[in-house]
Order: sequence, then C-alpha cells, then structure tokens
Amino acid sequence: MKAAFVAAATLKSWLRDGAELAILDAREEGEFSASHLFWAIPCPLSQAELRAPRLLPRRATRIVCCDAGEGGYAARLAAFLATIGCTDVHILEGGTQAWAAAGYELFSGFNVPSKAFGEWVEHHYATPSIDAAELAAMQAAGQDMIVVDSRPIAEFRAMSIPGAIDVPGAELAYRVPAMVPRPTTTVVVNCAGRTRSILGAESLRRAGLPNPVVALRNGTMGWELAGFTCDRGRDASYAPGTPPDAAETLARARRFAEGTGVRWTPRADLPALLADTTRTTHCLDVRDPAEYAEGHIPGFLSSPGGQLVQATDAWVATRHARIILADDTGTRAAMTAGWLRQLGGWEVLCLTDALDGPLEEGHLAPAIPGLPRPATITAPDLAARLASGGAAVVDCGRSLAFRAGHIPGAHWGIRTRLAPLAARLPADRLAVVTAPDPAIAALAAAELAAIHPAPVAVLEGGTAAWKSAGLPLHADRRTPPDEACIDAWLRPYDRNDGVEEAMRAYLAWEIDLVHAVERDGDAPFGAQGGHG
Repeated sequence: MKAAFVAAATLKSWLRDGAELAILDAREEGEFSASHLFWAIPCPLSQAELRAPRLLPRRATRIVCCDAGEGGYAARLAAFLATIGCTDVHILEGGTQAWAAAGYELFSGFNVPSKAFGEWVEHHYATPSIDAAELAAMQAAGQDMIVVDSRPIAEFRAMSIPGAIDVPGAELAYRVPAMVPRPTTTVVVNCAGRTRSILGAESLRRAGLPNPVVALRNGTMGWELAGFTCDRGRDASYAPGTPPDAAETLARARRFAEGTGVRWTPRADLPALLADTTRTTHCLDVRDPAEYAEGHIPGFLSSPGGQLVQATDAWVATRHARIILADDTGTRAAMTAGWLRQLGGWEVLCLTDALDGPLEEGHLAPAIPGLPRPATITAPDLAARLASGGAAVVDCGRSLAFRAGHIPGAHWGIRTRLAPLAARLPADRLAVVTAPDPAIAALAAAELAAIHPAPVAVLEGGTAAWKSAGLPLHADRRTPPDEACIDAWLRPYDRNDGVEEAMRAYLAWEIDLVHAVERDGDAPFGAQGGHG
C-alpha cells in the first residue's frame, strides 16, 4: 500500500482531533535537531529497523512520516513501515518547509517536548533554584547540604559538580529521603542544563520531602560558565538495594501520581489491556537497567524513569496512547507516571504487582525479519589484513563514538548513506563493516555490497571486540568534524569550537521554549483529563 500525502493544515487538525497519531521524522538526529515539528519523533532511516517496531507497538495507528521536504527520506521510511505491517501511513507533503510556509511553528533541539515541559514545571510550581556562585558559597561555608545529580551515571562520569552524588531521575524520590536523615539538610539537584534539575527538585517537593530543595540553575554548564571546574571520571552513586523507607516513599509518590489521574492495575489485567486492538499500549519498566536485566515482565522495555520523562520521544511515539509502567516497589513508577500525565496527557497505568509472575532476564534484542547474514571476520584476522593492505574498514557507529576511539584508518559513515563513502574505498580491497549493533552492521554490509566491487564482511563483535583483543584504537576529536556529525544532536560540550557560546545559546534556548510552545499551541502541559 502506497502512503498518501497529507497537507500541513490537515496534519495540524489531526494533532487536535483526539485520535491516535504518530509523527516520525526520517532524517538523521542532527538534521532533525535543526528544525522539526513539536511532536515529531526522530526515527532516522539508518536506525529504522531497530526503532520503528518499538515505537509503534500497534501497527494500525495513524502515522505521518516527514523530512525537510527533500531527499525522499520520508517516502523511504513510509515504504519500510509498510513492510512491518503498518497500515495507515501518510507523508507530510512538502515536509517541514511546507509546515513553516503554512505559518506553523518549527523547533530546534532534541527531546523538545520534555525540555519544554521542564520549563513549564518551573513556572507552574515555582521551583526554587540557586546559581553556581550561591552553591559554591554554600559549599565553602560548610552548610549542611547534599548535591544530587539527576543524570545517568555515564553523563555523571563525563562531568559532575564536586561532591555530588549520582541519583538519576526517578531514583530521587525513592532514595534521597533515606540519604538525608535530618529534615534541615538542604538538597541541591543538578543536571547538565535545566530540565532534569527542575524536574528532579520538583519531584522531591511533590513527593513531600520536608527538606529545603532547590535546583541548580543551568547545571554543570552554568557551573563551568561561572568559572568553576567540574570533576571528571567520578562514580559516586547511591547505595543499591531497596531503601529502608520504601513503603513511606511509595505512599507519598502515590498521592502525587493519583492527583494527576494515574491509575493502578494488577498484572493479571495485562492480557486484556494488550488484547485491545483499538489502542496503542507502551509497556515500560522504569527501574535501573541493571535491575531490569535481572528480571522483567516479558515484552516490557527498559526505560529508566528519569530518562523516560527527559526523553519521552525515545520510547513513546503515539499521541493519545496508553502507557503501562512497571517497578518493584512502585515509587519510581508512580513519580514517572505523574509527570507523564502532565507532560502529554497520556493514559498512564502503574502495575501494583509487576514482579509477581514469570520474568525474563537480559535486554530485549529486536527481531528483524529477513536480516542479511553477511560474511564475518575476527578482529585478529582483520588486523592482519589491514597490516598487509588488504582491507578497508567502514565504521557505522555513532560519530561521537568514532571520535572517542576507532580502528586506525577506518572510514566513518552512516548506514543508508554509504554511496559517497564507497566511492572513496579502494575497489580491490575487502570492505569490513563495524557497528555496535550487529543488526546495523549486517544491514550496512548488505547496502555496501551492492555498491562496492570487492567482497564485504562484518567485524565479529564490532569495535568492542577489536579493543578486547588488545588492538589499538585511534581517537581524534575533530574527525568527523562538527558539521559532518549529522547523526547526532551535538551538546554544547560535544563541539570543538565555540563551546561557551554554545552553552549560553543552549540555556537561552531552553528558557525560551515556553514562548515557542505557546505559539505552537499543541502541548497539553498540565492537562489531566481524557487520554491526551
């Protein structure tokens, strides 16, 4: 079935008609972040086989594919969606250019709905905050306080406030009460910029923590812009296991969640909910990924609560969908659910007994029908071929990962856009594809084999296997250059030049999002009725 074109005005009306709608942008994340629709979800062609099935659990939902109006990316994504059983697929006629020409708002940046929501939360709840100089003065004076960083540990390691402890997102209301036995201890919540600082601080306030709670205005970026130095490489984190006051934190979290319209349901109701073919249902486990791997409900995806609110578009594509959250004790699910209700108005259910019943271990690997089975080569064999001049390496991993470390001499490329790169490969050499995901490597190898005259193989285990074999990696922060990293939204500190200027621009952009959202008119922040 060929996808039909839809005009910008029609799509705008669909956003307001109350029916399910998923808008998928087929461009790479860097291109997407330059200009996109507010509720558009990044689903780049290079990752479509992995992302689309998870983003679209109900294939009959109404879908609109878009791009910038050129390149044919939306049409290619629409054609792929048809192959996985999507039956109601459309293409935005003229893409984002036509959307803007119709007088509608376009947004730059990444995870825009979540970040705009963070600004709304600060305004709506009057979240208190302090700046970097105030925090530094409090630390110097030895004030009774604790600094908690609401980001995942990988981001914490990259840069953190001196003395901070990593307590990501949904863990805050679950773990901080036991970390501050005195109600007079001040709790400062930070992230890299603004959103997770605000949501983290307000989570503790909404959960009824009696302590003074403030957000660190502008996070680690604001800290460095003020002339202070962040720590790097630290691993300070919360104590694992169930906190001793889990029952108390759950009671407080439930009051918050139920006040926004969140409902609770037993796991026994899952089969009936999932059998409802008229609704999209996203099933998400909000615990830490390590806890998820130890045992989760079959079919549930790992979606740590804080990141689910911070980057909802990574897991939930469909407006007016149903979201079911799983957790062991319930606190993290409740806090996450309460924020999701206010962010997008989705119908959100929390399971009362999520872990009672059969569980699966590990992380779900997407099943890709018809996945090619290319020839493979081991890391030692590839090293020997490279030493003799008999191979060339094509790395289809993330551009930022390539900068951090790649096989010496490797070429970086984006799967689905390998033709220009193939022209630069020696025509008589084996081309070896490496990628962190074996499915992406296999798909890229098949694409390359169609345009490269010599044989093509996949590196077993990818670059990680090369490193594990003790073979060298080459790092170069400027390769690829900033302008070539179209596969990623570059955070200010990912850039090579103008970092401070980019930080200031980013923070100003976050603050201004509230006004852009008002002009757009399609964000139901705070709405708690219906199924949003």
